[in-house]
Amino acid sequence: MSTQAKQQQPSALSGFTPYVETKGEEYMSESMRKHFSNILKKWKQDLMQEVDRTVDHMKDEAANFPDPADRASQEEEFALELRARDRERKLIKKIDKTLQLIEDEEYGWCESCGVEIGIRRLEARPTADLCVDCKTLAEIKEKQVGK
Repeated sequence: MSTQAKQQQPSALSGFTPYVETKGEEYMSESMRKHFSNILKKWKQDLMQEVDRTVDHMKDEAANFPDPADRASQEEEFALELRARDRERKLIKKIDKTLQLIEDEEYGWCESCGVEIGIRRLEARPTADLCVDCKTLAEIKEKQVGK
């Protein structure tokens, strides 16, 4: 991931106020779902704006440099940008899937074991679909299989 993309990803989720639960509030109440829906929609909007900026940048900066080294540098820059945008495209799909889960009132529970994922984890990673324990186990299995 490019340095620019790395710097922008955390800020995509900044600027929101952490959810404050009320006493006796049910997990994934309507207000919680609305909170996460707003976070995800803002994140998606930011990603879509970045796609537009990339298209404009590539149109504006596209040049046929006579020097092969300059041409190669520009092609490498564009390739890195396109790889970052491809990752973001996949993230947008995951955001859309998550928004659908919220709409279906199935958001916030682990896909593996069914327990609550937790508000703070979801604020840190709104597209999370596994609880911390299941995600940890999945990462351990992945490392073991990868060896």
